[in-house]
Amino acid sequence: MPVPIEEIAEEMYKMVVECEGKRNLKASDLTKAMIAKYGEENCSKEDCKKALRQLMDSGRTVYSYFGGSYVTLPKKEGAAPD
Repeated sequence: MPVPIEEIAEEMYKMVVECEGKRNLKASDLTKAMIAKYGEENCSKEDCKKALRQLMDSGRTVYSYFGGSYVTLPKKEGAAPD
């Protein structure tokens, strides 16, 4: 049974939060982790792309570039309210 895109997005977000400040995750790292977790028959690369797009469009994650593209949490500006 296919996993809902929202559930994949939520799991990806949790991984990014857990690794924040410790390790930079590429989109391919997140995709591989989701396929390993749910299985190829339940979670395709296309599903993972849609989940990543959902996270980016909602502003929960952003792409950062440090010698490669990584999925990170958005940085807060100095004067931005909490």
